[in-house]
Amino acid sequence: MTWAREAGAAREQGSFAEARSNGLIHEAIQSGRAARTVADHAYDAVDCEELLAMLGLKAADGKNADRVF
Repeated sequence: MTWAREAGAAREQGSFAEARSNGLIHEAIQSGRAARTVADHAYDAVDCEELLAMLGLKAADGKNADRVF
């Protein structure tokens, strides 16, 4: 009986890890889109840098968005 509980717990941990991984991928995609949108609407590089900093984003987020998949 103990073995069955351990298998169930392992399955739950696997499910949690998969959900966390999916969440991180989604977050990276959203950050990339946001960084690109900011860059498209910024007046210049300094404006872009300041806006990204205000949002807690990095320029690399927009560059790496395509590499998530």
